[in-house]
Amino acid sequence: MNIYSENNNVVIEKITDFDIEEVLECGQCFHFTKIGEKHYEILAFGKYLRIKQKEDTIILFDTTLDDFNQIWRTYFDIDKDYTTIKSKILKCDIRLKDAINAKPGVRILKQDFFETLISFIISQNKQIPHIKQIVHTISERFGNEILLPDGRKVYSFPTVNQLYEISEEQLRECKVGFRAPYIRCATEMVSAGEINENELLNMSVNNAREKLMTIKGVGEKVANCVLLFGLGFTDTFPVDVWMKRIMEYMYFNEPQEKKIIEQFAMEKYGDLAGYAQQYLFFYGRENGLGK
Repeated sequence: MNIYSENNNVVIEKITDFDIEEVLECGQCFHFTKIGEKHYEILAFGKYLRIKQKEDTIILFDTTLDDFNQIWRTYFDIDKDYTTIKSKILKCDIRLKDAINAKPGVRILKQDFFETLISFIISQNKQIPHIKQIVHTISERFGNEILLPDGRKVYSFPTVNQLYEISEEQLRECKVGFRAPYIRCATEMVSAGEINENELLNMSVNNAREKLMTIKGVGEKVANCVLLFGLGFTDTFPVDVWMKRIMEYMYFNEPQEKKIIEQFAMEKYGDLAGYAQQYLFFYGRENGLGK
């Protein structure tokens, strides 16, 4: 892999196990827009990024090497050896071969904790396009404006302090529905320090999950998504309706409780469970496994 700056862009050559479309479209994040073939606009950590991939070359436009190293290198998990991760998963269960081969470029993003928490509270009983629209609306109404070189305006996701000033009624105007008090509760607890990212990172995964579930409206599925996508706990296995169907189809051949499925996955995949979940989720959803 070769990384360098050219014409105010950062170029990554000869990258392996990375496909920007698979990374963004696999259901782990919502604040992006597709503008062409493997060509996207992303908003994360208060920054705007336009990124395009052609084969094994990625261009991050209008980006400095400092921003790349401080934000995007970690965000995209650039330095992680996914070849080894996939090999280890297949040693756990060769039945994931089709899923991994179909989506070999999936990586787990290292996202902003607060945005991830609020986004997955929004995600409850919502389809991905609707989640993205709500995240966009909340950002446009309450986040910071970013003026692009072409004159367009985009908006970052609001900070804790910005969202703290927003009422439940204002949130409902963004079509969050019954989730409005959950978003308020999460924001208030983070603002007060009752939910603290650094403290969560220093907890065991089980204790961190229990702590997140003290937030009104946050159950195991949302907590596990936040642990995996917002805190980097890969020893967790979020189970939503799709994952329940996929796992029942692959392993059980009959309905099972989500908790049983989660325990089974943790025993099978261990600290690789989060990676296995992403390959299975994306592949299973696209191919209608168990539907």
